[in-house]
Amino acid sequence: MSDDMIKPHGGILVNRITKVDPTGLFSITISEDLANDVENIADGIFSPLEGFLGQKDFESVITKGRLANNLAWTIPIILDVDEQTATKMKEAGDVLLKNPEGTGVAVLHVDEIYSFDKEKTSQGVYGTTDPSHPGVAKTMSMKEYLVGGKIDYIQRPNENEIRKYRLTPTQTREAFSKAGWKTICAFQTRNPPHVAHEMLQKTSITTRDGVFVNPIIGKKKSGDFVDEVIVKCYETMIKLYYKENRCLLGTLHTEMKYAGPKEAIHHAIMRQNYGCTHIIIGRDHAGVGKFYDPFAAQKIFDEYPELDITPVFFPAFFYCRKCLTYTTPKVCPHDDDAKEQISGTKLREMIQNGEAPSEFILRPEVAKVILDHPKPFVD
Repeated sequence: MSDDMIKPHGGILVNRITKVDPTGLFSITISEDLANDVENIADGIFSPLEGFLGQKDFESVITKGRLANNLAWTIPIILDVDEQTATKMKEAGDVLLKNPEGTGVAVLHVDEIYSFDKEKTSQGVYGTTDPSHPGVAKTMSMKEYLVGGKIDYIQRPNENEIRKYRLTPTQTREAFSKAGWKTICAFQTRNPPHVAHEMLQKTSITTRDGVFVNPIIGKKKSGDFVDEVIVKCYETMIKLYYKENRCLLGTLHTEMKYAGPKEAIHHAIMRQNYGCTHIIIGRDHAGVGKFYDPFAAQKIFDEYPELDITPVFFPAFFYCRKCLTYTTPKVCPHDDDAKEQISGTKLREMIQNGEAPSEFILRPEVAKVILDHPKPFVD
């Protein structure tokens, strides 16, 4: 890592990859998303975390949006277990964590076990206790105890067509350095690229060296696009519409929380760890339904002025048939009839009916990827 590159959050890039022998350890099986987060801890994507949050850090995160040492951190990274499992883990001390395929991926060094208030947690992270919010629903369904402690990562899962795009912060920093990029703008997404997204990314490149397109791979809510479609669409768009050495595609394997402003800060911290100097924060970033003000995810950055990564705020982009360009409400004087816009619901309906939206909304090649996929949406 070159000295002039942006420092990881907290100053040090965490590395918890080791060769611990797990033979004979008590083991538990964790979900695919938790297994991804354990790997993210190990690779430093969640720097400065070295494991699952202990009680002091957890309480501080949900009440203040900071770790107990006051370092910015807004999304609790936690492992929940039932009472019987908690007792066994406490007795064992060191516990092997297995992914759903039965592969032992990490050893957790149990430091503490504690109970938590689910409503207080929901309110602190999501700003609501409404069970129709997917993050609240998940929190309320969690088991009663949380286990805190550092992890040692011992075995990565097998490669597949999507995991080949998974990059560690060490790899991204090397790639940025090799490309000669000093200023890198991160683009967070959970959707295939609309042409407006492409224009937004390209606008950010005009004054910076490159863009790191970093789609989230992992559990999403019903109606969201499946991971394979998102990755294939970006492969296609970058190949056909991007100048060489201006865009890097890398997947981020973690669960969407739909935590709006709190998740926007979390997304920024992860991208700083990757080595990005800027992150695009758009309208209703990481939002869901009508739970957050459309610009809440931009306003929250005022509470975290110490972050080294710089947010780049954009309003919604769209194509205006009268302006003859992609533009924003701040610039375009025309009414809605001139604007090529489409809601997520309407887009899903068109795709389910086998219809391709306007080329001003989706590139034809991107639309084809979606239409050709037998199940483009999460059930």
